[in-house]
Amino acid sequence: MIPIPAYLLRAASPFAQLWWRIRKPTTFGVKALVRLPDDRFLVVRHSYADTRRWSLPGGGYKPSRETPAEAAAREIHEELDIALPAEAFTVLDTTVTTLEGKHDTLTILAATTSVAALRLSPEIAEARWISSLDDLGDAPVSRWLVRALD
Repeated sequence: MIPIPAYLLRAASPFAQLWWRIRKPTTFGVKALVRLPDDRFLVVRHSYADTRRWSLPGGGYKPSRETPAEAAAREIHEELDIALPAEAFTVLDTTVTTLEGKHDTLTILAATTSVAALRLSPEIAEARWISSLDDLGDAPVSRWLVRALD
């Protein structure tokens, strides 16, 4: 897959959000809480929307093509170049949300990796391994990140 430049992702984001509010599509997404053996976990800031907020890596998927665990493994590899098998992921929570104007079934999964080195895709503006949310100071964090840590 050819990566889309960050500036195009940023430009398209408002149009996608408007489209979701008008069409109210049914979508499926994953967020992945990835930890190192020392219990630090990975947080990211996306380059295309809500760029100040720290979140979990993840993205959309089609249930007819892959499971949530397979989607999480694919997203982690595409966004951060961490290769984990789908079997490494366990489901923490599944919820239905309409926060972005769409009807989204979101699955939060967790996995552990021994690979701390990251290679960021254009979708990711910044990524960090942190020990607690306090490491981010007063920066905003996503509700899904907080939920995954509960």
